[in-house]
Amino acid sequence: MAKDPEYGRRLFMKESVISLARTAQEFVKHRDAPPDTPAPAPRHDWLRPPGAVEESLFLERCTRCADCAKACPFGSIKFDLRDGTPVIFPDEIPCYLCEDFPCIASCETDALLPVDSREEVKMGVAVVTHRDCTAGQGCNACVSQCPTHAITMNFDAFRILVSADGCVGCGICEQTCKTVNDTIAIKVSRIQ
Repeated sequence: MAKDPEYGRRLFMKESVISLARTAQEFVKHRDAPPDTPAPAPRHDWLRPPGAVEESLFLERCTRCADCAKACPFGSIKFDLRDGTPVIFPDEIPCYLCEDFPCIASCETDALLPVDSREEVKMGVAVVTHRDCTAGQGCNACVSQCPTHAITMNFDAFRILVSADGCVGCGICEQTCKTVNDTIAIKVSRIQ
């Protein structure tokens, strides 16, 4: 029996149109779908805003109202992805230690308590990784930017020194280092 050539062409055309329609339908479905970008992982290298009380008490008192973040003129205060509490990531935007501390003034639950001066703030402490530091090549940009003068340059050893007692953990040194060097040699760590 001979096959009908018209039937083969008709079937081929029909299947081609159906296949094209399915392809267009899949394209539209995937084009309008939200992107498959993974949610950012929560970070653990944060600092609490100035005036923060001891951590367990902070977590009790903080209502996650965001008033401190709204009051920060620099946008330094962000929110922890895990629990929505206010945090500062000094590698992104440091705390500029405003004279009147609007973040503290906006806190109505005493999770952030008033301080008399910048030097009373204790968010963290700067730590220098000397193998990455370019102080030996003459860089001491972080020294001039430290608002509490807790960072000094030892010109005999060409090393940056941090006074743990004087450092408030604002992160301005880290931001400065990030701006002038390829590798960040100074990082602020939270006081545990």
